This record gives sequence, C-alpha cells and structure tokens, in this order.
Amino acid sequence: MSSEIPQPPFIFEGAEDVELEEPRPPAALSDGVLRAIDALKTAVEAARKPGMPLSILSNVAREAPLGSLLVAFMLGVMVGRRR
Repeated sequence: MSSEIPQPPFIFEGAEDVELEEPRPPAALSDGVLRAIDALKTAVEAARKPGMPLSILSNVAREAPLGSLLVAFMLGVMVGRRR
C-alpha cells in the first residue's frame, strides 16, 4: 500500500476560455439597493390608498386586533405544519 493520497486535479480543462466578470463598484451596488427600496416604498404607498389591500388590512387590524392576531396565528400554524 502506498502512503500517498491521490489528489484530485485542480485545473479545469477549458478554463482559459472562461471570462471573469469585473467586480461592480460599491456605488453601483448601493444605487441598485436604493432603487429597489424606492420601488418598494412606491408599491407600499400605492397599496395603502383607500380601498386597496393594505388599507383594508390595517383597518381590520385596528378594529379587531384579537381577531386579526388569531387569523395570523392560524395561518402561521398552517404554513408551519405544511409538508
């Protein structure tokens, strides 16, 4: 028996054809995050207008907080136990 452990090849054949992406500068990443946040804010503001889903949900939660808590708990149990 040989005491040497065979080593896997670390060179991928055809690796010279692979082009690496240039890393993005932090400013470009932060701009993307800021655009996503602005889009989310716009969507939430639109959904809070009277008659829209978030407006209805907030009104229901304000009028019946215990009922809303019960519904949220039951939904959480159903989602948690689903397989």
